[in-house]
Amino acid sequence: MRALNLKEFNSLPRDSAIEVLTHCCGASRWVEKMESLRPFKDRKQITEKSQSVWNELDEKDWQEAFTHHPKIGDIESLKKKFATTRAWAEQEQRGSAEASVSVLQALALGNQTYENRFGYIFIVCATGKTAEEMLSLLESRLPNDPALEIKIAAAEQAKITKLRLEKLIYE
Repeated sequence: MRALNLKEFNSLPRDSAIEVLTHCCGASRWVEKMESLRPFKDRKQITEKSQSVWNELDEKDWQEAFTHHPKIGDIESLKKKFATTRAWAEQEQRGSAEASVSVLQALALGNQTYENRFGYIFIVCATGKTAEEMLSLLESRLPNDPALEIKIAAAEQAKITKLRLEKLIYE
């Protein structure tokens, strides 16, 4: 995904804007609302509106956004299912690339346990984190009450969305 300047982003045809916004966040209601708010005056306004729109969504929307992410440490799903956001996801999950086999296996087991418990994949803003740190976060969140965990996962998704918007649009 190539970065766009603010003017380019604001002038994209609706379908193209929806496509690029979907790369930032997979919640269709978020995408539709953000597209309808164009034009934006600057990046600050985009990120502020992104957060306010995100806060208006519900658990169904959040879980829809989660489906647009590969599981932490799952390199194969990065290559197959998430080809359009692969470069961003690989960069975000860089800490997994150098992980030991035992840590990757623990992540895979933890991801499955998490998904079985909560009904969606483990979401964490992985940028700047090692695989070991992500594993520790996953393990620390497993005992959470589902009502608390969905809010934590949604906050992590909001961080990811903000970072992706900042990568997508420059002034």
